[in-house]
Amino acid sequence: MRQPLTMGGQPSSKKREVINSRRHFLKIGGLAVAGSGLLLYSCIPEDEPFAQERQHEGDVFDLGSGDLGILNFAYALEQLEAAFYTRVLDGSYWANASPIERLYMEDIQGHEVIHREFFKAAINSVAPPEKVLPELEFDFSSVDFSDRDSVLRTSILLEDTGVAAYNGAGDLIDLTLYLLLAGKIVSVEARHAAALRSVYLEGFTEFAGDDVVNEQGLDVARRPQTILQEVGSTGFIITPFTANNLPTE
Repeated sequence: MRQPLTMGGQPSSKKREVINSRRHFLKIGGLAVAGSGLLLYSCIPEDEPFAQERQHEGDVFDLGSGDLGILNFAYALEQLEAAFYTRVLDGSYWANASPIERLYMEDIQGHEVIHREFFKAAINSVAPPEKVLPELEFDFSSVDFSDRDSVLRTSILLEDTGVAAYNGAGDLIDLTLYLLLAGKIVSVEARHAAALRSVYLEGFTEFAGDDVVNEQGLDVARRPQTILQEVGSTGFIITPFTANNLPTE
């Protein structure tokens, strides 16, 4: 049974664990660190000829520039989420979870697979194969898929990060259609985050806690480079790629 929030407003032990995980997520300042998995190499100088057109540094894929770069960025995140929840459904936590949590995980996994396949199809429809982010490989060995706390803490972290990623990339998108589609997807990601926070964190307001919704009632937003640093620090993504040309304003 969930306990009410204390009068002092102190976060519950579970919320502290999620916040501490996020703080650890943010501690890594760069991605080219041992064990980071995601490798972002130094940026190409802006005055280098054709820098914006280059998609590869050697054998390492670059996300690209403009809307294509943002689409590849989102595709990478959706690949990560789809792979994670697919592993969840193969684990003993899910097999022994409560009916509501089993249903949540099934639905979220289905949504993330749809999102992944949508971006794959969308990018392939507008770009040649060499400019489409390849299928990534992942390492989830740090997650105990038999343990409820481990699975739900990681789920909340990924969903909160996904919402912040879409929010932070929205004004970098030029084509209105892409912005509309991103808005529809982030609304689903936010529903995932709220549902998971409701079943795991103590307190009846944690679905929109003050760690993710600010005093103006707005959800947090972080730029793609910040999101990539956070994701890189987890070590989940082991396929290297660069983000040298993503828009920043």
